[in-house]
Amino acid sequence: MVTKRDSNKQRLQRHKRVRGKISGTKERPRLNVFRSAKHIYAQIIDDVAGVTLCSASSLDKGFGPAKGNIEEAGKVGKAVAEKAVKLGITEVVFDRGGFIYHGRVKALAEGAREGGLKF
Repeated sequence: MVTKRDSNKQRLQRHKRVRGKISGTKERPRLNVFRSAKHIYAQIIDDVAGVTLCSASSLDKGFGPAKGNIEEAGKVGKAVAEKAVKLGITEVVFDRGGFIYHGRVKALAEGAREGGLKF
């Protein structure tokens, strides 16, 4: 019998592998991305202290109804970058969360770069 691979399980394995190599510090926190079918979420995390410094998502006010498209992801990237710059964070480590760096994840990263984050 042919069995279908669990794509989320594979993504979580990729995420574990990446997280073994990168970590966020106070000077250079981690920009984490999670992508669902309708929404996209971004958090800036200090792994040493175990604290989320700021976050943004397509569920926040001002984004309107859920579209799940690339433009929305870019806006989320800009929003999280603006919040980070207000906190004095300019450099981050990008954590794509096991997702392929393509489409909405790439748009979020580019939006964050436009907003003033360096990675």
